[in-house]
Amino acid sequence: MLDVSRPSDAAGMMDRMYRRQRHIYDLTRKFYLLGRDQLIDTLAPPAGARLLEIGCGTGRNLIRAARAYPDVHAYGIDISEEMLSTARARIERAGLKGRIALARGDATDFDPKALFGVEAFDRIFVSYALSMIPPWRETIEHAAALVAPGGSLHIVDFGDQRGLPSAFRVCLRRWLELFSVHPRVTLEADLVAFVQAQSLTLDFAPLYRRYAFLAVLQTAPRAIASLD
Repeated sequence: MLDVSRPSDAAGMMDRMYRRQRHIYDLTRKFYLLGRDQLIDTLAPPAGARLLEIGCGTGRNLIRAARAYPDVHAYGIDISEEMLSTARARIERAGLKGRIALARGDATDFDPKALFGVEAFDRIFVSYALSMIPPWRETIEHAAALVAPGGSLHIVDFGDQRGLPSAFRVCLRRWLELFSVHPRVTLEADLVAFVQAQSLTLDFAPLYRRYAFLAVLQTAPRAIASLD
């Protein structure tokens, strides 16, 4: 039986799903993966920052972020080698091969030191991936643990659509299920509880009548030791 909570099974499923879809992914998704560019605008990393995307897919967001912030060092992981193949080709065509590093990894337990030689990141973002990752809470926990002091974790994904007609919500959910996409309708409450337990701050913004949401989790700056 397929167990998508296991990295090997999840990787195989994603590769099968995107083996052909990856060629038209960006063309088709731009009409309903709303808020991705708003997320990139919220990053505002300092010069020289390390920027990581979890679930980087075709590299679309990484390329846009690297162009928007030319002083950052960008990294991306994805569990699908098919998507990474497309991302590598796109990044090379964009002339950004030297500025964006990619690696295959599971969102819940990848080791950035082993993959990139980096232990923490100033900005981490997750764009429409939590709704496809069964252990999505573990993904948030792992990502937050890799944010450097004073850094932030940015998330955009489907919302609960409570502000939209019920018929639309039902049709959207059924259609998304065809692609193994499941909006995390409890995410806002889960994030509130998570940041309270971790002493983080949270900025949660519903988008387009709660069709989607944009969340920013901020860590505290590193304390400066007293000379006394």
